[in-house]
Amino acid sequence: MFSLILIALGLLIFLIVAYPLYFIIIASISDSTLVSTGKVFFIPKGISLFGYNEIFHDSRIWTGYKNTIFYTFAGTFVNLLFTLPAAYVLSRKEFKARRFIMLLFVVTLFFNGGLIPTYLLMKGLHLTNTIWVFILPFCVNVFYLIIARTFFESSLPSELYEAAAMDGCSHIKFFIKVALPLSKALISVIGLYYLVGHWNDFFTALIYIRDNELQPLQIILRDILLSNQVFANGAGVGGDAGGYAQRYADQIKYGVIIVSTLPILVLYPFLQKYFDKGVMIGSIKG
Repeated sequence: MFSLILIALGLLIFLIVAYPLYFIIIASISDSTLVSTGKVFFIPKGISLFGYNEIFHDSRIWTGYKNTIFYTFAGTFVNLLFTLPAAYVLSRKEFKARRFIMLLFVVTLFFNGGLIPTYLLMKGLHLTNTIWVFILPFCVNVFYLIIARTFFESSLPSELYEAAAMDGCSHIKFFIKVALPLSKALISVIGLYYLVGHWNDFFTALIYIRDNELQPLQIILRDILLSNQVFANGAGVGGDAGGYAQRYADQIKYGVIIVSTLPILVLYPFLQKYFDKGVMIGSIKG
């Protein structure tokens, strides 16, 4: 009886968490009138793919997907390229300046120059309206740097480096050959956080990008959603921006949500196994 109660409770919690996503999926293919009147609850009604058809027939979507995929993976690669080596160096006790440098990093968590000085800096570096503004300026997140440094300090015993050093291994070789292979969980978690951050980033494009060919998917979906709301409220009269939305407002709205989140939802299960995996088991005897 106790096991049955636990199973029932677990199923209830799962339904509470999963239902909003399920509703978005069925609402995106249901008649928008039935959705807005509350007649769609568990089963889609008046099934139509008109919303997806109109979204994916907008050529800007494919440009946005291409840009976002590049910004996401290139940005995540650069993030890890800077964050992991910095965290390893700051975790080494023999590095005397590590506390002072770490303090400088931590200060940036509490103080920053603000939006206008940051914009002027980006403009002075000629990064505005370029793809590099998504990748280079914000390549290290201090919070993730602290997590990585703590991981290296607590999960890589000094005996590992001492054993490697006796065989003539340098810090660089130890970091590449030993530290990184034993840090798959850390790399996966931080990499996923960086990846989701880049995928959802629209503020950078909103401030620094003017060329429509460089706009990421989130800005394009935002424009579609805003134009959809305007036309759905009767404030416009058709056009390429979203006249079709007068009739299929909810389908467009929910379809945009699915289009923007589905790639991350597909990727997440492949990385989840590393979150609580004991990567240090068996690395040291005794």
